This record gives sequence, structure tokens and C-alpha cells, in this order.
Amino acid sequence: MGAHRTMIRVLMLLSWATSIGGSAVECTTVTELISFCATFISNGSPDPYPGTPCCEAVTNLYTMTHSTDNRRSLCGCLMGLVTANNSNSTAIATLPGFCGVPLGFTIDPDTDCDFVP
Repeated sequence: MGAHRTMIRVLMLLSWATSIGGSAVECTTVTELISFCATFISNGSPDPYPGTPCCEAVTNLYTMTHSTDNRRSLCGCLMGLVTANNSNSTAIATLPGFCGVPLGFTIDPDTDCDFVP
């Protein structure tokens, strides 16, 4: 039942986030979505894979990257999470690769979000 509730929550966030269309990416939304990956970020395992709530959340982040401004906003939000979770920043950086979702920029402390295409 817990997995079912988690999937419902992911689907609700997916539909809400895709409805924001042209508006800027909100860091609170990014943080909520990344929270589905909390176990991996905190423990380094289990590895997320496509179809899991974590990867569904990362896929939703991808749907927000339809414009340069949104990619830059998303980049800024993720860099804030990398800074806040410095000891586990590598875990955050590997999420797009594990999930097979290109975000259009590298999640790295040295990434300058102002130059994200």
C-alpha cells in the first residue's frame, strides 16, 4: 500500500508540475521531486532505475526543461541541493544517468547555471 501511495503522489506532482508550463521552475517543486530519491541520496543505495518513483521524479524534472530559462532555474535549484547535501552531492549528480534522463547540463558544483544552454 505504501508503494501505491508513493506512486499516486508522484503522479500528482507530475500532473501539477507539467501544468505550470511556461512559468519558472520553483525550487520547492524540485526539492519535493528529489525527495523521492532521498534514500539513494542519503545512503548511496539502492540505485534508482527507470520506472521507480525516484526516476519518475527525475523524468518530471526533465519535462520542466523546455526553455533555457527553465533549465537555468532547474540548474540553480539542483546546485542549491548539491550545496546543502555536500557529502552526497555525487549521488544527486548521478541521478540523470541512472534514470536515463538528460537534463541538458551537468550537475556539478563547478557548473555555472548562467551558461546553461
